[in-house]
Amino acid sequence: MSPLTLGLLFAAATLLFMFSGAPISFALGSVAVVFMMGFMPASALDTVTQNVYEEMASITLLSIPLFILKGAAIGRSRAGQDLYAALHAWMGRVPGGLGIANVLACALFAAMAGSSPATCSAIGSAGIPEMRRRGYSPGFAAGIIAAGGTLGILLPPSITMILYAVAAEQSLGRLFLAGIVPGLLLVALFAGYAMWRYRREHAMAAPDSPLLHREQFTRRQKFEMLPRVIPFVLLLTGVMVALYGGFATPSETAGLGALLALLLIAGIYRVWRPRDLAPILAATLKESTMLMLIIGMSLLFSYVMSYLHISQSAAQWIVAMQLSKWVLLAAILLMVVVLGFFLPPVSIILMTAPIFLPPLKAAGFDLVWFGILMTIVMEAGLIHPPVGLNIFVIKNIAPDITLAQIVRGVIPFVLLMFAAVLLICLVPSIATALPDAVMSQ
Repeated sequence: MSPLTLGLLFAAATLLFMFSGAPISFALGSVAVVFMMGFMPASALDTVTQNVYEEMASITLLSIPLFILKGAAIGRSRAGQDLYAALHAWMGRVPGGLGIANVLACALFAAMAGSSPATCSAIGSAGIPEMRRRGYSPGFAAGIIAAGGTLGILLPPSITMILYAVAAEQSLGRLFLAGIVPGLLLVALFAGYAMWRYRREHAMAAPDSPLLHREQFTRRQKFEMLPRVIPFVLLLTGVMVALYGGFATPSETAGLGALLALLLIAGIYRVWRPRDLAPILAATLKESTMLMLIIGMSLLFSYVMSYLHISQSAAQWIVAMQLSKWVLLAAILLMVVVLGFFLPPVSIILMTAPIFLPPLKAAGFDLVWFGILMTIVMEAGLIHPPVGLNIFVIKNIAPDITLAQIVRGVIPFVLLMFAAVLLICLVPSIATALPDAVMSQ
């Protein structure tokens, strides 16, 4: 059977299993095992566990459960609400300051927790009711939190970037550094839109609207909020210094961050008893197991594609089309957008890396730079229909906001993400300057 026919059959089987409603990990693993039985030597089945283990035996992947533990410790404490409250107080005098405070809180919390759903839940549970109480429209309030939550997969430490580093065989340190300036760019775009939208809603508000009244905080109240927030910001800073300063490997940094996060919530929020820690450890175990199972099955899926020469043939076919480099890039990013309708970022990276990365490398693109573009596009996938994980997280914490209102609220932020992608294409140094400056020293 030709590689083309085999590839089409493989794709059809994957879609069939995906739309059957089976969990993603089981769908990918089932397709891989079926094709091993049908098109690979019988002895291949005896090595399934060995292949999965060898593919996952990466010291970089070891950092994932540890970063998840750090995120769970921070996400299940009051750190998110305290961070939001402090930023709200300090940004109160800025037009649209409440919306900007939510954007900044999402960015900082995402960088500490590394999880988009956790960021939406932790900041949104406090931020959305407060914004609505102050007169912000439901869709606008939901859009700010949903979009801010996506920063969790771009700002380091990002689990998505860890997987991309493994799949693309790129330096994790360079990827983390490359995500900082684009992440700050998105924060600036989101904050700018929040200010503009606030001014627009403020101008159209009725005379008795709470949007016309601002809460005033004394200087003493502002400074009283800082002691609960500063330790976590110092934790984030310390983890980044340890990683980029060469003092620790990613896995060591993740372990240190998890330990310090547990110590902080014990000292600040008195979360140290077994019954308090049990939900944190259970959430870490559940999310880590689910994620590692998806990673293992995705890597087995990619191994079968490679063994059957499906990924190589697809890559060669893309190269043979002789598209201009920018048309090639646009086509691949469009494919990532389509895949984002149905799949989470983890599966997109591990399934497409063997196919997309060789043609991009042959076209002369920097794979670290492309990783940032791909991450931003996948960020948009977290908030655009029909799947949009963050949309449903927001719906869960604010059930009275309709899905239509949430979708209308997130669309402007999706457009801002694609504007950021275009800007990074026009000015690649936005993503490459910082890692080049730091890693070349």
